[in-house]
Amino acid sequence: MTDPYPIRPRRVAFDWQRTPLHWIPDEPTATHVINVLHLLLPAGERWFVKVFKEALPLVDDPVLLKDVKGFMGQEATHSVQHSHVLDHLADQGLDTRPYTRRVEWMFDRLLGERPPLGLPLTDREWLRYRLSLIAAIEQFTAVLGDWVLRAEALDRADCDPVMLDLLRWHGAEEVEHRAVAFDMYQHCGGSGLPRYARRVEGMAVAAPALLWLWAVGASYLIRHDPRLARRLRYSLREHNRAVRKGLLPSWRELGGAIPRYLRRSYHPSHEGSLRRAVDYLATSPAARAAAGATGRAAAS
Repeated sequence: MTDPYPIRPRRVAFDWQRTPLHWIPDEPTATHVINVLHLLLPAGERWFVKVFKEALPLVDDPVLLKDVKGFMGQEATHSVQHSHVLDHLADQGLDTRPYTRRVEWMFDRLLGERPPLGLPLTDREWLRYRLSLIAAIEQFTAVLGDWVLRAEALDRADCDPVMLDLLRWHGAEEVEHRAVAFDMYQHCGGSGLPRYARRVEGMAVAAPALLWLWAVGASYLIRHDPRLARRLRYSLREHNRAVRKGLLPSWRELGGAIPRYLRRSYHPSHEGSLRRAVDYLATSPAARAAAGATGRAAAS
């Protein structure tokens, strides 16, 4: 697909009443490694929207501005839907608030509107740095989004269909807007070597931070899972077993996203398959229901 593609939010909704705690049957490690998304994304994607709102006055390209507003609408919807999953986990006895409070502090305080600890940065430089972090993070979300759309092992594992639809709807939208954060950074991040160096710095911070947050988050979920009663701990052995089964993305797939991103000529429009994403959104139960509701509202 090479024609201009509209990025628009879909007002989806999911019914979690029948989704079990271990929504990948007999696979608590794979379940909770993926569940870390629900811990990070409500606060993280709200933060994306806040930072982009700060940067909107700097955007003088009408095409990019339209894409950015579509991106913000999608990210706001993602944040809300993943927060509903946290409520569902709490209803099943898994309280995530001790972990998510730390995540909220990181995004709201450490990465807020002002540099932390009195760092001697201008408002413009601090904004550019945070945009570089978002662009780096979105590199991984595009890779993960394309992976979950291709992960046939999740279908064979008899995953809960509602959770799988949430993940694939979200993944498809990540592929849809895979280039927006990068383009926003390139537009607002200055020019020449300083802009590229800051892009590298953003990835150098984002990649290890995400790895740490994911490992700590998976460990937290497994340790506090009431069904496991502390009989299991998060381990690389169990993680890699799930990778071999195709239930989690491989380390090679995730790590390979970094050198691609660091190429001077790189652009994320080549990440994943937009056709695959669009095809899934045409069949997603939640996306189709949202489209139907929008159509009925427009006709009334």
